[in-house]
Amino acid sequence: MKNSVIVVAGGTGTRMGSEIPKQFLLLNDYPVLMRAISCFTAYDETMTVILVLPESQIGYWDELCKIHEFSLVHQVVKGGETRFHSVQNGLNVLPDADLVAIHDGVRPLVSRITIENCFNIAAKNGSAIPVLPVDETLRIGSPEESKTVDRRLYYTVQTPQVFRLAILKEAYTQDWIPEFTDDASVIEKKGYHVTMVPGNRENLKITHPDDLSFASACLNKKKDTF
Repeated sequence: MKNSVIVVAGGTGTRMGSEIPKQFLLLNDYPVLMRAISCFTAYDETMTVILVLPESQIGYWDELCKIHEFSLVHQVVKGGETRFHSVQNGLNVLPDADLVAIHDGVRPLVSRITIENCFNIAAKNGSAIPVLPVDETLRIGSPEESKTVDRRLYYTVQTPQVFRLAILKEAYTQDWIPEFTDDASVIEKKGYHVTMVPGNRENLKITHPDDLSFASACLNKKKDTF
């Protein structure tokens, strides 16, 4: 099968307290986004890589590629108004492929096993998303009135989310609605089933300063795993 990945990176450094967008911050001396892309080419060196960035960040990315001698083949595409529209833009330039992964550019520590499982299950079922069970107690409601819910029914969702290309393209012909928080929600709205597979706990989304510190510690401890 021919695999491809659309890496979406449209974040800013606001919650990181940084003027540099979080996908460009250094994680052990190498930009977060480059580490995220490298996870996929390490799994499949023939994989087509589409990188979607805000137009204002493309020039900066080009400079980073020169500075860090980042030579992995990829195509850069201008992002859209929302993540949904950015994925649409990536799909519009994607050549023929059997399976397409959509990945957050600020998840630099997705494991090879997670990637492999997602592609393998998507090849069989048409879709696969990595998830983790919720470990903490959950409550629903407001500060004034709330109740405990059964945490065994809930999962946190990661990326890459992998789908057959035909399913993904059909789903992304829909008009955007606020409920489209990830690709799985877009697929489900079109009537398709989404299969969950185990994710890896190191596959966090870099959002806050502590996340970068944790990712660095994980990389130092398990650098041979990723």
